[in-house]
Amino acid sequence: MTGAETLIRSGGPPRRIVCLTEETTEILYRMGEQDRIVGISTFTVRPPEARQEKPIVSQFIKADLDKIAALNPDLVLGFSDLQADICAELIRQGIEVHCFNQRSVGDILDVVRRVGGLIGEAEKGEALAHEWTQGLERIAKAASQFPFRPRVYFEEWPDPLISGIRWVSELIEIAGGEDVFAELRHARLARDRTLSGPEAVLERSPDVYLASWCGRKFRPDYLDKRPGWPDAPFMKNQRVFEIDSSTILQPGPGALTDGVEAIHRILAQVTGSKPAA
Repeated sequence: MTGAETLIRSGGPPRRIVCLTEETTEILYRMGEQDRIVGISTFTVRPPEARQEKPIVSQFIKADLDKIAALNPDLVLGFSDLQADICAELIRQGIEVHCFNQRSVGDILDVVRRVGGLIGEAEKGEALAHEWTQGLERIAKAASQFPFRPRVYFEEWPDPLISGIRWVSELIEIAGGEDVFAELRHARLARDRTLSGPEAVLERSPDVYLASWCGRKFRPDYLDKRPGWPDAPFMKNQRVFEIDSSTILQPGPGALTDGVEAIHRILAQVTGSKPAA
């Protein structure tokens, strides 16, 4: 082989990948491609073995840029405008970066496919997306048998009150409910999903309250202190539930599996129905 031929045939899909958020880490593990991962986020809890096997190089809006560079990655995977500064600095250092910005269920499935394509394993990405799509369809079919669709208020943050992001709102519908603040789902920033106050929730008359306080432990006693809330039907009927934020608020595999399933089981209980098998 000549020198020119060597240059032409060099390269190939990335073999050393840094994942700045949990969802791409889990996607690569689910593909059986975890050996490519050389660095992860400290907030990674799925899959649990990742924290024991991979070095931690970032938080969410902060990263150890020198540590990342020392790992000699050929690809860094980031998420959203919140990591824009990290991504820009890595690019300045000559490191290839792909920053996703998934906000909907469809976007999440597209990310799965794109990760597969980026690593030269498009069939694995397509297979995973198909598997999770089938799971969502199974849940939606079971939910279609509910005698009614409970009205759901999903609280992403308690002070100020912030309603659910788009993929959460969509998953509530797939699970069999109706998001009472569905009109806010397209707001890309949390500040644009901030409610005027606790009374705004009561005006929507939700049947169910779901809390997932973005990594903060849910405090039921907070609800009793909100004006008018102790008399609300969802409080009196004990329809107050917590959803693990490590699943539902991560725009990745957890939301499409454990997250939506948790919501579906709650709504099946509320409606007296049988959940999806």
